[in-house]
Amino acid sequence: MQNTKFSMFRRGAADAVPVFLGYFTVAITFGVIATGKGLWSWCPIIMSMTCLSGTGQFVGIDLIASLASFAELFSAILVINARYFLMGLSLSQKLPPEIKLWQRFIIAFGNTDENFAIAMLPEKQVTFPYFLGLMFSSWNGWVWGTVMGVFLGNVIPPSVTSAMGVALYAMYIAIIVPPAVKSKPIMTVIAVACIISCIIKFVPIFSSLGGGWSVIISGVAASALGAVLFPMEVTQDD
Repeated sequence: MQNTKFSMFRRGAADAVPVFLGYFTVAITFGVIATGKGLWSWCPIIMSMTCLSGTGQFVGIDLIASLASFAELFSAILVINARYFLMGLSLSQKLPPEIKLWQRFIIAFGNTDENFAIAMLPEKQVTFPYFLGLMFSSWNGWVWGTVMGVFLGNVIPPSVTSAMGVALYAMYIAIIVPPAVKSKPIMTVIAVACIISCIIKFVPIFSSLGGGWSVIISGVAASALGAVLFPMEVTQDD
């Protein structure tokens, strides 16, 4: 039995090696940017060890650096990570019934986008040891990439740090542009979110709102409008 559990753990760790490599490189950028914003070296490392949310952490360090209120920080991260509620519900349908509650909490912590995508493949049997293997690779990639980024952030020139910040935004643009080109609903939601964000930023009456509230308002409003304008048809098979 122990050998079986260990073999499933190793299989999960091996399946997540590409996730390790991707997380490691992105986490380097996170560590460098966090250090460049004046955070103590241990702050981004602790964040990566306990959070495991790329977008949430990048937004979080921006809000922390701007001295945003706790309510703004909490609300922004909650909206950004709301997708994990749906992902967790979907993944729970694939878990065997014998998995205990405390094991489900651990799985919920490691249920990132990439781990979820691997676990939901039809041919994958998701056991607790297997998912621990997924988490082992992805968590180590994210944490040790952050450690490397913090080290580099303390030695490289500020100009390079700024360039890496620009590269991060370029990465997010590269993620959203291809599906937006192929989908009118996605393009509409993105455009509405951009317009609302610009209004909050440049219209004097709204410009006093922090960056976190801008993310919350533009994201929720654009998503709600998209749900109204482009409802998904549910078939009998669904």
